[in-house]
Amino acid sequence: MNRSSQVCRFIAVLSLASMAPNIVRGDTPELRFERAASGYAVRILLDGRPMLSSPAEGLWSIAAGWKDGWPTDWVHAGPTEMERAGDWTILSGRLNTTSGTWRLRDAYRMEGDIVRCVRRFAWQGAATAKCTTLSVRFRCPGRGAGALLPGILYYGNPSGRRSGRVPVYEGRPGDLAFFEEHRFPMPYVSIEWPDQAGRSGAALHSVPAPVPFGRRPDQWWSLGLTTHEDGTELALLSGPCASNGQKSIIKATQDGFIPYDDACLDVPAGAIIEKTFYLQIYDVDSEGSGFQHATRTSLELFAPFATDGMPTFREIVRSKHQFAKTRWHETDTEAGFKKYPDRNFFVLGWCGQAAACGYAFQALADELNDPNALLMAQKSLDFVATTEFHNQGFCTWYSCDEKRWLQQGNPELLSQGQAMLNVANALRLGKTKGLDVARWEAFLRRACDFHARRILSESWRPVSTNEAFFIAPLCQAWRLFKVEEYREAALKAGRVYASRHLSMREPYWGGTLDASCEDKEGAFAALQGFLALYDLTGEPEYLRWAAHAGDAVLTYVVVWDIDLPAGRLHDHNFKTRGWTAVSVQNQHIDVFGVLIAPDIYRLGQHLGREDLKKTALLMYRSCGQLIDPFGSQGEQPHHTNYAQHGDFRKQLQAGNIVGVRGNYVEQWTVFWITAHFLNAAAQFKELGAPIW
Repeated sequence: MNRSSQVCRFIAVLSLASMAPNIVRGDTPELRFERAASGYAVRILLDGRPMLSSPAEGLWSIAAGWKDGWPTDWVHAGPTEMERAGDWTILSGRLNTTSGTWRLRDAYRMEGDIVRCVRRFAWQGAATAKCTTLSVRFRCPGRGAGALLPGILYYGNPSGRRSGRVPVYEGRPGDLAFFEEHRFPMPYVSIEWPDQAGRSGAALHSVPAPVPFGRRPDQWWSLGLTTHEDGTELALLSGPCASNGQKSIIKATQDGFIPYDDACLDVPAGAIIEKTFYLQIYDVDSEGSGFQHATRTSLELFAPFATDGMPTFREIVRSKHQFAKTRWHETDTEAGFKKYPDRNFFVLGWCGQAAACGYAFQALADELNDPNALLMAQKSLDFVATTEFHNQGFCTWYSCDEKRWLQQGNPELLSQGQAMLNVANALRLGKTKGLDVARWEAFLRRACDFHARRILSESWRPVSTNEAFFIAPLCQAWRLFKVEEYREAALKAGRVYASRHLSMREPYWGGTLDASCEDKEGAFAALQGFLALYDLTGEPEYLRWAAHAGDAVLTYVVVWDIDLPAGRLHDHNFKTRGWTAVSVQNQHIDVFGVLIAPDIYRLGQHLGREDLKKTALLMYRSCGQLIDPFGSQGEQPHHTNYAQHGDFRKQLQAGNIVGVRGNYVEQWTVFWITAHFLNAAAQFKELGAPIW
C-alpha cells in the first residue's frame, strides 16, 4: 500500500455556528495513518503541524501488573491491518502478554472538525487477565500548566494551591493527573501551548462509563494527562487515579485526598471492553482561550438540552415561594427572610440572600398571586436599608435575637456586591410599582459611593475575582442616578479583572466564602460584570470578555447524565445534566447554577447562540428535581466520590467510598437555595425567555 493511500484527508466543517470573536478556527485538521516500526501510527495535523500522535512505542498499551499504587508491566503494540468501511478507517491487530493475546481494534471517523474513535479490547486468553489496566494515549508536543480538566484543574489551580486542599498540576516532566470520569462536569482534558504558529491546543473528550471487571466497587475509567520531556500525553486509563505527585489517591473531602489503590481489572476469558472518545486540535488565538474550543465542543457533543419530565418553571416558582414564606420573620422592629430554619439571622448576599426576594417578589407578582408579596418586598428591603456601615463597607449579618447588625471579621465583599445588585434591581422595579423606594435609594447611593471611591483608589488591589460582583450594581446605579464615579469604577474593575484572568495565568477564583480556590462563582462574578459593561457601553471588547468568562462557567455545568449507584439520587430518577460543580476544592454539585442561568441566557442572546439559551433553561429546570413537597431541598448531591458533610465525610476519611456516591445531603437548607430560584425566574421573565 503506497503512502498516499495511507493518508486520509477530510474536509472539516464548522459545526458551531456562532463563535465568540476571540475564537478562531485553523486550517482543516488532517487525520493520517502511517506505517511505523510499531505498526500503523495515528497522527492529526493542523496546517502541517503534528498536534496529536499515537505513542512511538505503539498505538495500544496494556499493563499486566500493579505495583506501588500504579500499573506496571506495560506491553505495547501497533495495528497490522487497516481497512475502510464507509466513513470509518479501521485499524486492527494483536497485543501479546505473558498471559495470552488481546485482539484490538480502533475505528476512526472525522465528525466535523473532530475525530471520533471507538476502541475495542477483546481478551482471547484462556484464563482471567489479572491486574490489567487498559489505556487510550495520545501525545501532543506542548508542555506546561495550560491544561484544563473541567471542575477539577484550571491551568494548574495556582490560587487554590496555597490552601493545600485542591488538585495541582505544573506541567513539569513526570507530573500526572488522573480523575474518575464521573467527577467531570464536561468529560474532557485540554491543553494549550506556545509554538512556532503562535499558540496551539488539543483536547481528548470521553464518552464516560463505568469500567467492567474492576477490582474496586463502582470503578470507572479515569481521564487525565502526563507530562513528558518531549510533550504531554492526554490519556484514559481503566481506573487508576493520581494527583499532586501521588498515585492512587482521589479528592474526597474539603481538606484533601484519600487512598484509592488497586484500581485495576480482572478480565475474564472472552470478555470485550469498548471505549469511545474524541480527539480535537485547534489554533489558539490568545493565551488562555484554548479551553473555549473544547468547552463548546463538549456542549455540542452531549447536547444536554432536553427538559422533558423535569419540573416546570411554574411548579418550581410555586414551591419556592411557598417555602420562602416559612423563613419570613417579622416583629415590630425587623422584617425579612431568615438564612436558617432554626437560627434567627438575616444575611445579605451569598448564603443568606435576604435582599433577593425584594426584587423577585415584585417581578413575579402576577405569577405568585400573593396579596402580601409586594408588602413583603417593601418591608424586607426597608429593613435591609438599615444596615450599618463600617470602614470596609456595610454589615451583611443581622441577629434578630440581639437586635443588632453584626460586623464580622470577614467583610464579605462578594456578599455586599450581591446585596447591592438585589437592591438596585428592586429599586428599578419599585419605582414603576408605586412602592416607597426612598430608603432603598439612600442605602444604594451610600453603598455605591463607598465602593466606587474604594475601587477608584490607586491602592485598590482585589484579592480575588470576588469583587467583580460590584460591577453590575455600579452599572445599574449609574443608570439610576447618573453619578459618573459609579461608571468609572465599574469600567476600572472590568479592566483589572480582564487583565488578570483572560490569560488564565490566574483563572477566575474566590467567588465563595467557604473555599479559596478556582470556582464557578468567581467565573460567574466576571461573567455578570462583563455583561453589565457590554450592556452599559455596547463595546464588543466586553462581550468577548463575557464569552471567555461564560465558557469558564460552562466548564462547571454537567452536560451528561452521570450513572449513579443505588441511593437517594437514584430513588428520584435523578438527572445530573444542568447541575453545576462548585469548585476545585468542594467537588459536589449544587443548585447555584440557577442564579447563573439568566446570564448564560443573556450571553446567548448577545452572541446569537441558541445552545446557550437552551443550556440556561436546562440549568434552571434540572435543579428543581429534588424539591420536596414542602418546597425545600438540600445543597449537596453526591455525583462523585466526594462529601463534606457529617457521617459521609467521616466514612470517606476512613477509606470507605461505598454508599457515598449517589447519596444526598438535605440537612443544609440555607436560604440561598430558595432565593436563587425566585431571583433567577424574575430575571428570565425580564429577559423575555419562554419560561411559562
